[in-house]
Amino acid sequence: MSDAWNQRLRLIRFRRKRERFTLREELSIIPTWLVWTCNVLYVLALIIGVSINAHRFQTGGLTFPNEPGFPHEVVLSCAALAGVITAVSIVFSAFVYMLAYVYCDAKRRGMHAGLWTLLVLILSPAYLLIGLIIYLLVREPLPYNCPQCSTTVTARFNFCPNCKYNLHPACPQCQREVADTDKFCPYCAAELSHQPKPAGESVPNTSPLP
Repeated sequence: MSDAWNQRLRLIRFRRKRERFTLREELSIIPTWLVWTCNVLYVLALIIGVSINAHRFQTGGLTFPNEPGFPHEVVLSCAALAGVITAVSIVFSAFVYMLAYVYCDAKRRGMHAGLWTLLVLILSPAYLLIGLIIYLLVREPLPYNCPQCSTTVTARFNFCPNCKYNLHPACPQCQREVADTDKFCPYCAAELSHQPKPAGESVPNTSPLP
């Protein structure tokens, strides 16, 4: 249990150290078709709701809002209905976007996307955002490229499976993890000697010959 907890803390530290995203970048993984679908449904709900309310106002039917003391004017009634539809649409769209984000983010991190989306869906109605918070805390770090051979690796790898590059270098004196760019250990000031990286390989010229 202790080893698993230490491994989890290590992955969390690794993710915080390497991943620096803006909110716009994070939300960009939500499919565009889903955003357009929610927008179209909102516009349709607005048109249908206001049209029905205005028609009932003209025919003397039951209109929204049917509250005593509310001024029964067609403009105010339709504006109030449009506000309610907008509020409900914002809540519904935010919920759908949250599920889509969890699914897409879990998929790109190599996690079980369907299972995590289902977990967030189950916890959300009763506990609001607790499912999303749990997911954000325990999600795996994003895969990245090996600094030496550019092979895709994960944070759980200690060495690259293609070139044996040490993905988690440690200080030889205090054995604490250090960064590739550190010249001295930030914990004990020991001098570090990292394994050399190959010089930049020349990129073949693919431009057409004159």
